[in-house]
Amino acid sequence: MSAGPKLEASQADAGEPDVAAALDYARQRLVGVGDAAAARAYEHALGTVAILEELGVDAAARTAGALFGAPERLPLSQIEAEFGPEVRRLVDGMRVLRKLREIHRQVGEDPQQRASAVETLRRMMLAMALDVRVVLIRLASRLQTLRRHARDHSTPEPSIGRETLDVIAPLANRLGLWQLKWELEDLAFRFVDPQAYRALARQLEEKRLEREQFVEQARLRLETQLARSHISAEINGRPKHLYSIFNKMRGKGLSLPQIQDLRGLRVIVETVDDCYAALGVIHGLWRAVPSEYDDYISRPKSNGYRSLHTVVIAEDGRALEVQIRTREMHRFAEYGVASHWRYKEGSSAGDRYDDKIAWLRQLLAWQREVGQSLGTAAAVDGAGDARIYVLTPHGRVIELARDATPVDFAYHVHTDLGHRCRGARVDGAMVPLTTPLQSGQTVEIVAAKAGQAGGPSRDWLNPALGYVRTGRARNKVRQWYHALETERDAAQGRERVERVLQREGRTAIKLDDLAAALGYPGLEALFLAVAREECGPRQLETAVRALADSDAGTHEMPEPEAAELPLRQRRGASGPVLVVGVDSLLTQLAKCCRAAPPDPIAGFVTRGRGVSVHRIGCPTFERLRERHPERVIETSWGDLQPGRTRGDKPNFYEMDVGVDASDRPGLLRDISEVFAKQRVNVVAVKTQSRADRARMRFTVEGVSADELTPVIAAIARVDGVLRASRL
Repeated sequence: MSAGPKLEASQADAGEPDVAAALDYARQRLVGVGDAAAARAYEHALGTVAILEELGVDAAARTAGALFGAPERLPLSQIEAEFGPEVRRLVDGMRVLRKLREIHRQVGEDPQQRASAVETLRRMMLAMALDVRVVLIRLASRLQTLRRHARDHSTPEPSIGRETLDVIAPLANRLGLWQLKWELEDLAFRFVDPQAYRALARQLEEKRLEREQFVEQARLRLETQLARSHISAEINGRPKHLYSIFNKMRGKGLSLPQIQDLRGLRVIVETVDDCYAALGVIHGLWRAVPSEYDDYISRPKSNGYRSLHTVVIAEDGRALEVQIRTREMHRFAEYGVASHWRYKEGSSAGDRYDDKIAWLRQLLAWQREVGQSLGTAAAVDGAGDARIYVLTPHGRVIELARDATPVDFAYHVHTDLGHRCRGARVDGAMVPLTTPLQSGQTVEIVAAKAGQAGGPSRDWLNPALGYVRTGRARNKVRQWYHALETERDAAQGRERVERVLQREGRTAIKLDDLAAALGYPGLEALFLAVAREECGPRQLETAVRALADSDAGTHEMPEPEAAELPLRQRRGASGPVLVVGVDSLLTQLAKCCRAAPPDPIAGFVTRGRGVSVHRIGCPTFERLRERHPERVIETSWGDLQPGRTRGDKPNFYEMDVGVDASDRPGLLRDISEVFAKQRVNVVAVKTQSRADRARMRFTVEGVSADELTPVIAAIARVDGVLRASRL
């Protein structure tokens, strides 16, 4: 299929394909070859071409209608060699659309599942048929199939009738091809529900003569009145279609006599003014039903349909529906957008080209409209739909972003299938994993056996190589490597912890107790912190010794590691932390949480080191408070506001900023530039890179924690940064 709804100007000016030659070409290759299916394909081609001629579509579409069947005997390469690339594209598009029939066979009877599947099928039809002529060939082909079964008194398989009612006929309706729509619906209704069809047909036949006599009398009366009003008009009885009657009865719970528009007239006039003049004459003859009046001339339907509809009460007290339209409106009502070509035979090649473009634009407008109604964010533009629809070998429909690859497909089907993906077949042929997929293709993933070693390749994360195009698949690959890295780090951290326990001779200590003592929620968190050097050997040794002493009943929990010197000794004679009710008491900021104004703080009285100051909510402080609530003391920042100075020395506080990012060249430089632009002094940097992930800890100085808010926000915007936060 073509990549978009494009018609080259050179094609519009070129000579049209020879439809008769195409039929003869098909006959030579399908008839008399001893293959009954091939012979049926030729018979089908004749009927399809006849319907396309009725619609008045161009020779390229009719040629494609003659050649799309029996692909094994009519290969695309030969079609292109004989009839050109335009016909080849149409044939290829038609063959792709026919795959939808296989999908519809699997649609169940559950109402919700069926509605969802049908909407997907309609969306696929639109995405896969970017040249509207392919849609016309599909409609004509299905109508020919139903006509043949009706003629031969044979029954098609159930999926044909259901797909016609669910997908094909609504497509004809949206394009304004009402003649095809009515016939498709009535024939499909005949096969889908033969009992209801026969019962309704029998009921209508019983009153048919009476209806026809009434409609003829009404027609003659209206014709006379319009002539007296000097309005030239063509008046016909309007046929009623069984499926529309059946739907109205079922939807509104009505019996056949209660259907108001079983009797109808169609009035065709010359101008729009004549339409409204004729409406006045009709309302003068019979009493109008105001609620049943619709003006589709001033407010056309979304598919371009224009007409006046009115219902009046006739002499016998029963309803009569009348439609009024101009000849141009009638042509559009019968042939929809196809009328642009059918009635332009005398136009120049450029005019016909403009009409084709207008037609394609209308189809794209419908694609956009349907996409919005389905709640999708897929944008439709001159390059086609932003989504594609591909199939699993079992016929399941997978919706992907345009240009998605087999790797994207595999991850969409199942994460494990993506991890085990080793190759792909598209329509039965092996292709590279970087191959962009197209709507309608059947994709089969060649996967490693479950449990085998391996996983996604790191090359898949390289955008330049083109293995992965969707964010979903890319995140799945990153998660796999992150999980692998976490597993390795946890194993390494466990090994380090066990070495410390052996060195201290405390292998009997429970690891869960050690994790709790250090403020970690579980063993994995402890092991990861040790492996990533967030928890150092000294902290481990101190906690192990404290636990051992605690078990012996001699000592209590270790105090948290605090700043080496009290803040007041480092920054001047008088620090900003006040201990309520105590004067000149030594205070120090705990390193575990690095409090800074305006953080809410609390103090814990240590043995021999004064008061350690923690941020409220610090896990270490909460653990200490739980064990020794009597040693918790109220503290505050006093009256010294952040940023104010005593003399010429401001009060600075050290704070930690953690960054988790996808590793890349220049990442540390870009983050450092953020600190420089924000005028924040960095006093220490600690980085660790594994695989494609980088973890960084920056220790910075500032007069308040509020200073970090814009800094962290700016870091989070750096390319590759996944998370930035104050630690």
